[in-house]
Amino acid sequence: MNTTTHPAVPAAPGGGSGDIQDWRPEDEQFWAQTGSKIAYRNLWISIPALLCGFAVWGMWGIITVQMLNLGFPFSQAELFTLTAIAGISGATMRIPASFLIRMAGGRNTIFLTTAMLLAPAIGTGIALQHPEWPLWVFQLMALWSGVGGGNFASSMSNISTFFPKRLQGTALGLNAGLGNFGVTTMQIVIPLVMTVGLFGAFGGEAKALIKDSGWIFGKIKAGTPTYIQNAGFAWVLSLVPLAVLCWFGMNNLKTVTPNSGSPISAFLKIVYLYSLAFIPSIGMLYLYLPAPTGLGLLNMWVAIPLDIIAALLVMKLAAFGTMKENVAKQFEIFRNKHTWSMTALYVVTFGSFIGFSMALPLAITVIFGFIHAPDAAGVMQHTLKNPNAPSALTYAWIGPFVGAAVRPIGGWISDKVGGSIVTQVISAIMVVASAAVGYVMMQAYGSSAPEQYFPMFMGLFVLLFAASGVGNGSTFRSVGFIFDRQQAGPVLGWTSAVAAYGAFIAPVLIGQQIKAGTPQYAFYGFSVFYAVCLVLNWWFYLRAKAYVKNP
Repeated sequence: MNTTTHPAVPAAPGGGSGDIQDWRPEDEQFWAQTGSKIAYRNLWISIPALLCGFAVWGMWGIITVQMLNLGFPFSQAELFTLTAIAGISGATMRIPASFLIRMAGGRNTIFLTTAMLLAPAIGTGIALQHPEWPLWVFQLMALWSGVGGGNFASSMSNISTFFPKRLQGTALGLNAGLGNFGVTTMQIVIPLVMTVGLFGAFGGEAKALIKDSGWIFGKIKAGTPTYIQNAGFAWVLSLVPLAVLCWFGMNNLKTVTPNSGSPISAFLKIVYLYSLAFIPSIGMLYLYLPAPTGLGLLNMWVAIPLDIIAALLVMKLAAFGTMKENVAKQFEIFRNKHTWSMTALYVVTFGSFIGFSMALPLAITVIFGFIHAPDAAGVMQHTLKNPNAPSALTYAWIGPFVGAAVRPIGGWISDKVGGSIVTQVISAIMVVASAAVGYVMMQAYGSSAPEQYFPMFMGLFVLLFAASGVGNGSTFRSVGFIFDRQQAGPVLGWTSAVAAYGAFIAPVLIGQQIKAGTPQYAFYGFSVFYAVCLVLNWWFYLRAKAYVKNP
């Protein structure tokens, strides 16, 4: 083992380029003397930046509930499209984001993508002051919020380059797990900041609730003044100092990104690739969404693969100069069969986590917020307000909180016993729990007192979130073990991009099945998918002649 120490060049808080020329985390002496301190500093800054990315991306799950409570002139189905649009945009943005670190550098990328979140945060705050504005304005803001979803791929790719393989599960679990608290933070903070005029006269006027709302401490009665615009504006208070911290506290590893160029050159690459990602998102949404927003020509299961293929083609065709060579290198991950197996397994874990996080608040509101009883003609009705309904804003945060909290634990356990064993156990749990959720939803949606089923509903959902959180940590460990250092980052980015389509699939699928009167079918379908992936995990990584044994 080479123990010759070549001092790194860390970023100085008061200046310096932030570039590190020499980076050898597998060298134990280097790691102990120099690497560990730098790596953990980058990790501790990365976590809150990623948290805000998740918060801005996922905020439409809460905003749509409050839009319903405030009487915005949109149907339940139209409100479900807002969470779905944010979902597909964030997922598509992850495809170019997974390549950004090796093109533009870690510090450059995390700084700019964090600062870029200010645009959808401020834009959403402005739009929410105008209920009379057309639906497409809110859909545009939801699309723009996808920038926050894309940040996960670049953040994970970046942190994976700083740590040795033996600490990959723990480091990535911390980054993703604590970063995922952005979902919980958003679900707690947004209902809270809506109750106060944070910015005085600059923040706009309050609107009165026409339906009961809530926050983590209980119900908020109809008629209460509400500042829904703070759902966007509040994030400005954290994004500005975080962007500054990213610039002065993080590093570019020149061993990973030797040709990033000047910061301005790096920023232009990031903006260029992120802008390109909007093209396939807008195109697929136009073909998928029904009139008057779109043409309604494509099924969701056709739209998603086309969106992924289109995003990859746009990247490949639009790349030029050194960027073209970098893109070609990153595309080599698609020749590895483990890229595809780990993609499916990551859909089970993160895809479930983010999809359920997006869909749960509105699902609680629609299923438990109304009385489900037949009219005089025997036709089931779902329009009469349930006076005993639990508030989605009081309970929806619990599941994502548990899922994010156990993520680092999943990574730590996987570092000890192996990732695939952990993935196998949680997949089995999710098969059973999702089928049980479907059954409980069926009972509630046919009841005149649906609230009696709510404790079981929430308990099963918390179990699903906990299993998906542990599984996130296990899949991180497996990727770090299976792939070499050059491919592990792009694979993490790619798998997270595909899994993020769960944020689109879950709200759409659950919304469709609720509208059809059969919400259970969505969860029965999830259960079957988890069972298939359980077999896939055993075949690739746990059977006697597995390709890689328990990575």
